[in-house]
Amino acid sequence: QVQLVESGGGLVQPGGSLRLSCTASGFTTGNYVMSWYRQAPGKERELVAFMISVGGKAHYADSVQDRFHIARENRTYMWLQMNHLKPEDTAVYYCGARHSSFAYDPAHWGQGTQVTVSS
Repeated sequence: QVQLVESGGGLVQPGGSLRLSCTASGFTTGNYVMSWYRQAPGKERELVAFMISVGGKAHYADSVQDRFHIARENRTYMWLQMNHLKPEDTAVYYCGARHSSFAYDPAHWGQGTQVTVSS
């Protein structure tokens, strides 16, 4: 059974930085696409970034391009470096994974970690 655990959320001032981590367990053989999503109060969950594979190309939402950086150190560990944070980045951030070579919409979700950007 796939489990995803996020960590690293918290309160940060505008312009600050945070790093989120996601650790996966229960992966079978084959490729897993891993991703980050977020959901702000009263809004739908939205894609932040994803990587098809370890060492593969990173893809970002326009709203975080050039401020956030996604990386996968191995098949089961991923992090999201968030710089120049804005109040509109406030949301619950979720780690997602799908057993696929191309589809990034998650079949598995973590429990989420709160990120609050406020002075």
